[in-house]
Amino acid sequence: MTERGKDAGDGLDARQLAAYFALTEANSLLQHQVEQHLRAEGNLSPVQFQILGLLIGADGQLTMTALADGVVYSRSGLTYQAGLLEKAGLITRGPSPDDERATLVAITEDGRKLFHRVLPGHVRDVRRLLLDPLSEEDLRHLGDIMTRVRDHMRAQPPRSAAPRKRRTADAPPPPRRVRHSRQ
Repeated sequence: MTERGKDAGDGLDARQLAAYFALTEANSLLQHQVEQHLRAEGNLSPVQFQILGLLIGADGQLTMTALADGVVYSRSGLTYQAGLLEKAGLITRGPSPDDERATLVAITEDGRKLFHRVLPGHVRDVRRLLLDPLSEEDLRHLGDIMTRVRDHMRAQPPRSAAPRKRRTADAPPPPRRVRHSRQ
């Protein structure tokens, strides 16, 4: 039984479904506007903006693993995004002197300038779409609720710590890709 007294196989009741859809729709609308602004003003994806923000907040270097956990992104996806930021001169990556397996990431001065250039528009959009319709009490409640939900979700191991799937000895090998030659 779940906390709400229903089996996991039961569907969501009308209130639960309405709350879920309101959350996902509000998130989609906000993310769309944020994405449009970041692309137009800084040629950044939301994940790239988050990476730059985390690096500014860290006031130094972070490992790729810490960044992946912070932006809730896959290792391979983060590596790709970091490569784009590095190519653009917005971050640097290098080996950790303390752990040969770790890669350290730091923001460059150009990265800081770009982040601070797009930040005012980002704040304007978040304030206009998310914060303006809320009273102070609403904001406190929303913060409390979303913190509790986030903490519950984050109590699970981070995606970057999830073990990679390995084949067992008795499992068949994955299907081979057959390449067809063009004639």
